[in-house]
This record gives sequence, C-alpha cells and structure tokens, in this order.
Amino acid sequence: MAQEFFIKRNDFSPTIRVSLKDALGAYVNLNGASVSFKMQPMTGGSIVSGAAEIFDVTEATVEYIWQGDDTSVSDSYRAEFEVTYADGKVETFPNSSFIRVVITEDIS
Repeated sequence: MAQEFFIKRNDFSPTIRVSLKDALGAYVNLNGASVSFKMQPMTGGSIVSGAAEIFDVTEATVEYIWQGDDTSVSDSYRAEFEVTYADGKVETFPNSSFIRVVITEDIS
C-alpha cells in the first residue's frame, strides 16, 4: 500500500482517504471498529493524531478530515491509520510502510 498524498499548506481539502486491505488483498472488516490517523514529519518530531471516519464499511474505506493546524507546516510526512477492531485487537495500515504525505508551500 505504498501511497502518496499531496495537499497545500493550510488547506483542509481534500481529505486523506484510503481503502484498507489485508495481506491477501481482501478488504478488512470494519464492523464495530474504530480508526485513528497518525502523521509525523519524516525527520521526526511532533505527531498529528486524531479520530478517522469510516467512510464505507463494505470497501473498508477510511478518511481523516484535516483539523486546526494539521497542514500548517510544509514538509514530508509519514502517516498511517490504526484500526481497533470490535474484539479489541489493533492493526495498523499500511503495515509494511507508510503513506507519504507531502504538504507543499502555498503562495503567501
């Protein structure tokens, strides 16, 4: 699930939306699950973290809606979605890499 996502500094749209699949390529079961989003600069530092929305249970699509100053600093970030299933087990996506988020400068 090597993905890249681009957004301009201080923008709140588009949301970051992905479909979550297991190692065999099947959509994961999000019934009764909760999902969080985490993002950190590639060089380390403070983490953006918040609740993600389940957009489509059938296709295991989740999204994070940008808030506050989430996109206020132009940089390259690594991001992931963490699912807590109904039985309490936790799984992070993607589990073999990260989603690369690039926040680019805007014209001030």
